[in-house]
Amino acid sequence: MTTPMITAIDLRKSYGEFEAVKGVSFEIAKGEIFGLLGPNGAGKTTTISILTGLAAASGGQVLLDGQVLTPKSGQLKSKIGFVPQELALYPTLSAAQNLMFFGRIYGLRGKQLRSRVAEVLEMVGLADRASDKIENYSGGMKRRINIAAGLLHQPEILFLDEPTVGVDPQSRNAIFESIEALNKQGLTILYTTHYMEEAERLCHRVAIIDHGEIIALDTPQTMIRALGGGLVQVGLMNGKLPAFHERILQLASVKDAQKLEGELMVQAHNSRSALVEMLEIANQMDATITSLEIHEPNLETVFLNLTGRSLRN
Repeated sequence: MTTPMITAIDLRKSYGEFEAVKGVSFEIAKGEIFGLLGPNGAGKTTTISILTGLAAASGGQVLLDGQVLTPKSGQLKSKIGFVPQELALYPTLSAAQNLMFFGRIYGLRGKQLRSRVAEVLEMVGLADRASDKIENYSGGMKRRINIAAGLLHQPEILFLDEPTVGVDPQSRNAIFESIEALNKQGLTILYTTHYMEEAERLCHRVAIIDHGEIIALDTPQTMIRALGGGLVQVGLMNGKLPAFHERILQLASVKDAQKLEGELMVQAHNSRSALVEMLEIANQMDATITSLEIHEPNLETVFLNLTGRSLRN
């Protein structure tokens, strides 16, 4: 049996009385693109900090390729490439000069360094712009050089934290193509994003984290199928939501319904059929609908159903 690239075992992290990560466990297989999705404050950044050895866990353990990883695991951490959301580039230097600088930090020298800089520039599709200053690059090009810097030392797993924030559609596609090409070469990738369509396109599996806990983990396709025919989000006035909730649970078109923040999140076998029947019940009850929204089945809808909020909020 192949050893997972990453194994997170009951990870916990507390800051005083506040527990940011509460018993997080999962595995990332070698060669997998694994998505870690969560709203702001969900514990995603803290979890990544522990997984990369940047922060110590209060409890639990991380195994990297079968070996225990801690902030003191110097040699072992060389298997990790980390590309943060914040750009870490010198604007007045060229792309090649930036990469030469970061390559020296990784311990590369001479011919090996020059060769590796050329290779990663080719990987991210910017070999022809190597001598241009970073300050003259578009936002998307800067993102791609940021990724190139994380690849210089030939890591076995690459952590990409929101790599497409603030870039245009053409640059996003170039980043996607680079990520897919790297994965085909065998690189394991942990990917975080606020854009669910990216996770659907790129990730073999995704974990959704909220309030410091993993609340779902599966392939995007399986999560979407489990949701059913979509989601209807409805709010009512006059204190009639509890009675309305009971009645719509009897409908054959309704798979499940939960009360979240004063509204109902209704999982439907067929969202449009469920909507017609729900409107009829509201009319029979003389209940005033204050909000109504239909969400077609996709990963964004799965996230909304599980957390009661959009990932981008």
